[in-house]
Amino acid sequence: MKQVIVIGGGAAGMMAAVSAAQNGNKVILLEQNEKLGKKVYITGKGRCNVTNDCDVEDFFKMVLRNPKFLYSAIYEFDNYQLQQFIIEHGCPLKTERGGRVFPVSDHASDIIAAFERALKELQVDIRLHTKVLSIIVENGMAKGVKTASKDIFADAVIVCTGGVSYPSTGSTGDGYKFATAAGHSIVTPSPSLVPFETKETEVKDLMGLALKNVEATITTESGKKIYRDFGEMLFTHFGVSGPLMLSASAKVNDYIQKGPLLLSINLKPALTREQLDKKVLRLFDENKNKQFKNAVGSLFPAKLTPVMINRSGILPDKMVNEITKDEREHFVDLMFHLTYTLTSLRGFNEAIVTKGGIKVKEINPSTMESKLIKGLYFAGEVLDLDAYTGGYNLQIAWSTGHLAGSHIE
Repeated sequence: MKQVIVIGGGAAGMMAAVSAAQNGNKVILLEQNEKLGKKVYITGKGRCNVTNDCDVEDFFKMVLRNPKFLYSAIYEFDNYQLQQFIIEHGCPLKTERGGRVFPVSDHASDIIAAFERALKELQVDIRLHTKVLSIIVENGMAKGVKTASKDIFADAVIVCTGGVSYPSTGSTGDGYKFATAAGHSIVTPSPSLVPFETKETEVKDLMGLALKNVEATITTESGKKIYRDFGEMLFTHFGVSGPLMLSASAKVNDYIQKGPLLLSINLKPALTREQLDKKVLRLFDENKNKQFKNAVGSLFPAKLTPVMINRSGILPDKMVNEITKDEREHFVDLMFHLTYTLTSLRGFNEAIVTKGGIKVKEINPSTMESKLIKGLYFAGEVLDLDAYTGGYNLQIAWSTGHLAGSHIE
């Protein structure tokens, strides 16, 4: 039996502590907050999108950085094994659109409670309000940690401190500091799965408007297409958000650091241009004696109508029967290409995950052990791993945490 210290009581840390204890080790779980899983509480808007119910092979397609590094972790403890573990510990689950898995209760606290039950059964020593200052390393081996009050010695240390997204939950980059002190390299962290800011101020008038079933395309200023997908987005007082835009942020992160990007929204992706033109022609014919501003409301949500009228270049008071063919065609084009200039991403305070982190080339993918320091392990968001929204990032945390704990014996 070894003594194992796990730093951080988030998703990766709780799973690592469970796994290490299941392996017959004496485990101490150190958490600087007043409770475990503080960030897990706020995931999925408080509902906790705990994983995704996709096939394991499809899972890797949703990982944006270093998917091959995850093969051992995912195959050893996949999304189905995670679901079974949570259900067995008293939290029934359900699967929603897009394979997103949530607790039946819609309360993230029930996921935490399931892990707390498991930790208690395994007699894990949980110490809250305990901030780790540094890792004790002697002769190339991890020997324990220094806390504010005392040194705690161990045979192995697992760092599960998260990234720097949502710093109010305790993700303040401590893990990078520990890793750097141990000789590891850090890929510069940046916010991911985060809303965009736009140059256009009209978004303030659209704030709160959700567009469903739209297609978004993002290109560079030179015209290179870098993202295209279909789904739901949301306007905010500063720009755009929602699932479609959060996923886009993960894909275009590197590009937007270099300059503004162009977002083009297809409001009617189910129609061809010819079909939409016929629809508008019919609408104009039915409303030919009305003013333009009073004839097109059925095409858009109420908040969007004034924006589309303004952008069309057609005078709002113009009679529909006076609208030219060129004006109509421009209006149809506008519905296929409602454009906004994406100027920047919002900060870490609003980012769901951190892009970047400890270089995975310096970590053994079969065990999560450092290649530089024996007995030092890393798991979860502290590593240079990130994926699209939909439960994939939490599964990375569960799987890497499990792998780290299960290889200490």
